[in-house]
Amino acid sequence: MRAFDLFTIGHSNIAAERFVALLRGARVEAVADVRSIPASRFCPWFSGKNLAPLLAGANMDYLFFGAELGGRPRDPLLYCDGVADCEAMARRPGFQAGLDRLLEKAGQQRLCLMCSERDLLDCHRCLLVARALAMRDVTVGHILHDGAIQSHAAIERRLLELAGEGSDLFATGQEERLAAAYHRRARAVAYRLKSAIAAPDKTAGKRATVINKKSR
Repeated sequence: MRAFDLFTIGHSNIAAERFVALLRGARVEAVADVRSIPASRFCPWFSGKNLAPLLAGANMDYLFFGAELGGRPRDPLLYCDGVADCEAMARRPGFQAGLDRLLEKAGQQRLCLMCSERDLLDCHRCLLVARALAMRDVTVGHILHDGAIQSHAAIERRLLELAGEGSDLFATGQEERLAAAYHRRARAVAYRLKSAIAAPDKTAGKRATVINKKSR
């Protein structure tokens, strides 16, 4: 029995050879790219057109999911005060259909989601996609750059600690505290429309939105 149903990884500026080695270490068979824009100006080997043949050379498939699961929505209604609103994004039929397609692929191949941020808590692959998968009782393992694999539950405990909350996920009211921690972190690292960069956050204290900053 597999410990994880699927994995995630953030490529950052890692060398192509090391990236492939990390995937091989987790016995990944296909990479699902969840960047809205599958390109990297500073690390061109992670642009989709270059990444697909790189993975093919390692007997891995490249799958693009950025249209359904990306963190930079085109619809202006999916922004709150200029910040991508994860809760609104997660309610979209297209997002849920994307999760369905992702899980179908994960049933066929050992799958790893890929985005750009190294730190999970700076990335929508954790704050949006992995959270939505966990709500479907999918076990997600996050591949770190040292080769370790952390469970999403461990990442949520870290999120609570960063937010100054207790890390006991079974404590009374912890679900609400976890949602608030997701919200605060997401607002801090959110992808923002250019017109909103200098605007104040008008949603402090309001309900959670899970978002991401640079990628997608």
